[in-house]
Amino acid sequence: MASKRSPNKTAAKKKAAKKSPKKAAKKAPKKAPKKKAVKKKKAPKKKRAKSKKPVKDHYVNAKDFYDQIKTYYETEIIPDVLSVSLLKIATGLSFAPNFINYSYKDEMIGDAILKMFSAIRNKKFDVSTKNNPFSYFTTIAFHAFINRIKKEKKHRETITKYQEAFYGDTLNEDQNTQVYIDPCNPTDDD
Repeated sequence: MASKRSPNKTAAKKKAAKKSPKKAAKKAPKKAPKKKAVKKKKAPKKKRAKSKKPVKDHYVNAKDFYDQIKTYYETEIIPDVLSVSLLKIATGLSFAPNFINYSYKDEMIGDAILKMFSAIRNKKFDVSTKNNPFSYFTTIAFHAFINRIKKEKKHRETITKYQEAFYGDTLNEDQNTQVYIDPCNPTDDD
């Protein structure tokens, strides 16, 4: 005798088959595995030496920097390590995204070093507060960079004004050629 299935069970199986097509695919008969082609052995790849993390050329340890400033305030002699630390601060800040593409980056670094040395010489940093000297001197360098950018912008504007005036006058003097009209300063001869 054939067993009869109840209508509820067959309906449940149909729903399950609709929901998960993966299960239906798994129940399909498996094909015989194909023979794999023999692969030729390749020469082993040369392993590259793992590169170590790059040494941060512009890193200044805040605690060591604080100790250097403290010894300078006691001895009145600027150690080489302190001057190198100030150079690292200025150079590292010059690689910040807002300063990296300026053509006068060297002037910016020079101004920052000058301002930081004058702050050290005048003992502007208060050693007794235990504040972070790195942030203090980075702020000095940042403002020196901004001031240099303002100076260069003003200088560039002066040159541009001179060039516009000079070239405008030169082009208007020559009578044999066309008349040059400055688009920035139209004049009405009415």
